Amino acid sequence: MIRLIALIISIVLQIIAASIALRFMKLTKYRLSWILLSISFVFMALRKIFQLFEFFRGTPSYTWQMIDYWLDVIISFMIITGVVLIRELFYSFKRADIDRMKSEKRVISAIINTEENERKRFAKDLHDGLGPIMSTVKMSLSALGGRITDPTDTVILNNTNHLINEAINTLKDISNNLSPHILSNFGVSSALSAFIAKINQTRAIEIEFKSNMENKRIDPEKEVVMYRAACELINNSIRHSGASKIEIELNKLEKFITLQFYDNGRGFDTGSLGNEDNEKGMGLSNIETRVKSVDGVFILESNPGKGTSALIKMIE
Repeated sequence: MIRLIALIISIVLQIIAASIALRFMKLTKYRLSWILLSISFVFMALRKIFQLFEFFRGTPSYTWQMIDYWLDVIISFMIITGVVLIRELFYSFKRADIDRMKSEKRVISAIINTEENERKRFAKDLHDGLGPIMSTVKMSLSALGGRITDPTDTVILNNTNHLINEAINTLKDISNNLSPHILSNFGVSSALSAFIAKINQTRAIEIEFKSNMENKRIDPEKEVVMYRAACELINNSIRHSGASKIEIELNKLEKFITLQFYDNGRGFDTGSLGNEDNEKGMGLSNIETRVKSVDGVFILESNPGKGTSALIKMIE
């Protein structure tokens, strides 16, 4: 009785396994390896059915024994052949995964390049479009200066000149922040040094910057990624951490470019970055996406009350 129950359960399970395997044949694009394994499952189920018939017949006949033996041989052969051939199936999945990752990197790289090109275009339009207009207005106001004698009008004119100068300087800053000419002309180290110098002038926070890459150039795409990532880290610290000091080191060590970042702010729980409404988390996620697009590594560490540190590492 126990043998009968075991045979029935075995038959049911092997029929289920065979049906599932046959359904997967379409997903594997009818590769020979999976076809052989699927058929072997079917033959295993048939073999158990034959054994069930023999159980009810009592003493097994010589014919049924030979059928059972040869089914066992056929099943073993198909399983061995299928296992040997299935390596090619796994390799194809691996190749597909590699192709997918390469495709994703190409798309991200294209998005980043498009974004940078739009930044350059917009910065050029601001500089070449509004710049001359503002300069012309300034010249016109200067021409009026000699004709105004009323003290009140002179004060108004001076205030207007001051506002025009502020507007011109602001326009230059906006244009430079959108697409720093120092980055394209002199490299990431010089661009970061200039960016940090402007922030230090405000005395809102102290940023210490060290680098051994003065006047050294790397791939332009990697320079842009490193610069934008560093700016985003600085921006996050200023806006969210309450830090009074930031330390940044940009170094070239053998074939690797590393950027080490640290602030003495309040820190945060990195587990909260998954929140879609977390602006800081979105910025850090953008950094990670950008860095991965150039085969780099982005590591972030932070704990409440212990500041934030980050490491960006990429091949030159």
